[in-house]
Amino acid sequence: MVTAYLGALGLLGLERLYELVLSRRNAERARARGGFEVGRAQFRVMAAVHTLFLFSCAAEVALLGRAFPGVLGVVAIAAAIAAQALRYWAIRTLGESWNVRILVVPNAPPVTHGPYRFVRHPNYLAVIVEMLAVPLAHGAWITALVFSIANALLLVLRIRAEERALGAAWSSAFARHPRFLPRLRAEVES
Repeated sequence: MVTAYLGALGLLGLERLYELVLSRRNAERARARGGFEVGRAQFRVMAAVHTLFLFSCAAEVALLGRAFPGVLGVVAIAAAIAAQALRYWAIRTLGESWNVRILVVPNAPPVTHGPYRFVRHPNYLAVIVEMLAVPLAHGAWITALVFSIANALLLVLRIRAEERALGAAWSSAFARHPRFLPRLRAEVES
């Protein structure tokens, strides 16, 4: 079971490399349309945390002999798969606007369809779920705890910078949208 988990982490690492290639292509296109980057230093820290996260998952399972946690592991695997589905729904919806960096193209209209109909930051929701689910899929609870806290601290800074950079049109379009969790019932208009 450990070998399968380590293999899955390897595949997740390859997926992240693919996302970096896609992001770089989209960044070039955004810059060609006058796009500019915000929060470059935050990105470097976030990239380091996400890279260390995968290594920590592997190290905790292999070095501390974490066993597959049964039902919790199955639930965590399902949550990790759901997070990937949400991530790629967000990526597909944003198209060329999707990026791992905060790149703002002046006067670009906000994207309000796909998962963005429900929440402001579906990709960050996917990352939050992933930070818990991927390590817990094989009992790496220390990694889940440490990296979830680190990710939460980074997201506070990142989201503030991103929302500020996206400007008034974005703020207006998303004023009634929750950041991460969709509302379970419709709001009553007053």
